[in-house]
Amino acid sequence: MDAGSMKRPLQEQFLHRRNSKENLDRFIPNRSAMDFDFAHYMLNEAKKGKENPNSVMSSPSREAYRRQLAETFNMNRSRILAFKNKPPTPVELIPQSHSSSSTCSLNQPKLAKPRRHIPQTSERTLDAPDLVDDYYLNLLDWGSSNVLAIALGSTVYLWDALDGSTSELVTIDDENGPVTSVSWAPDGRHIAIGLNNSEVQLWDSTANRKLRSLRGGHRSRVGSLAWNNHILTTGGMDGKIINNDVRIRDPVVETYRGHTQEVCGLKWSASGQQLASGGNDNLLHIWDRSMASSNSATQWLHRLEEHTSAVKALAWCPFQGNLLATGGGGGDRCIKFWNTHTGACLNSIDTGSQVCALLWNKNEKELLSSHGFTQNQLTLWKYPSMVKTAELTGHTSRVLFMAQSPDGCTVASAAADETLRFWNVFGAPEVAKPAPKAVREPFAQLNHIR
Repeated sequence: MDAGSMKRPLQEQFLHRRNSKENLDRFIPNRSAMDFDFAHYMLNEAKKGKENPNSVMSSPSREAYRRQLAETFNMNRSRILAFKNKPPTPVELIPQSHSSSSTCSLNQPKLAKPRRHIPQTSERTLDAPDLVDDYYLNLLDWGSSNVLAIALGSTVYLWDALDGSTSELVTIDDENGPVTSVSWAPDGRHIAIGLNNSEVQLWDSTANRKLRSLRGGHRSRVGSLAWNNHILTTGGMDGKIINNDVRIRDPVVETYRGHTQEVCGLKWSASGQQLASGGNDNLLHIWDRSMASSNSATQWLHRLEEHTSAVKALAWCPFQGNLLATGGGGGDRCIKFWNTHTGACLNSIDTGSQVCALLWNKNEKELLSSHGFTQNQLTLWKYPSMVKTAELTGHTSRVLFMAQSPDGCTVASAAADETLRFWNVFGAPEVAKPAPKAVREPFAQLNHIR
């Protein structure tokens, strides 16, 4: 046996072995458990045997000596690389309190949002005698001061939702009445009242007095009203839409002409830039204030003719500014969704009955519609799937008008059965979560280097 072949395995005993408790690179195996010299010897000797099987003459005594030598120096092993030691514990750079809380939050499964309970019956019902059964009017509105206004015949009543008290604001004489529309100003104090004689009155509900009358703009009854800050927009049976600046002496600032029959629906977008109008001519118009002109009748932005019956129900989406929902009358029965930037119809759903009013849920992606014959129901839809979430029944005649409370939870519905019902359909608003406790930043205990 030559000296070289004997020296390689013996070198293992004299290799410097590092302490296994030292901080080693956790991604590289512990080299102290590897025998590189033995590996080199085994690879080279095995190669010689395979490639030249007759080059090495092995005698019984030589083989016995090799086995004894292998047992003595622990060379009877088949594994060349060994991974015996556990990786070292990493140095803790982030404080334990911070890391433990982060780990807990990551490991906790996200809980599914519980399904909201929707009461199937109204929580309150009030009598509404002399409510005019006219699809084209708008006789109900809920102001920002939490006061509900409803027109019954020629009288406007105010119902305070805080204490349930009722008061009479005004009674119009028979020559000028009945009242054909009501709409609260954004301040929740002033209210506009449209009349059958084409006049519009502005009232201070706190002082219970009339501030001014707007005359001469329309030739017949004013059935729809919409506020845009200090601009009051009026729609009449004459097909005209007029923007009135209520702060100035001559209030008419713009006139929109596009409808050939009564304007029965008006709604400004939340931005105040676009106005949607629906009419008894089955038309839906989108008007843009940037195109408005005080010198001539303003040209519409979009003229949409897909509805096949009167378009009264209008509702701008609260979470997507250019999304508008519209509802058609008894000959149409459809709810349609529009992109008002492009004028494209995004979806259309046949509800099976006349669509009288539409309201969006302010807290969830839901839409509420009120209907006429045959069920006279309120239907809650999940948007955008338009799957029915609930159907609320109780009215015995078509549900002409709906209004939403300032917090967005309660809906009031007025029907031709001369009842006013309140529904807790949209649930309680989400309570603001308390601000999380301040967590000490990682490395906060270290000095900052300027």
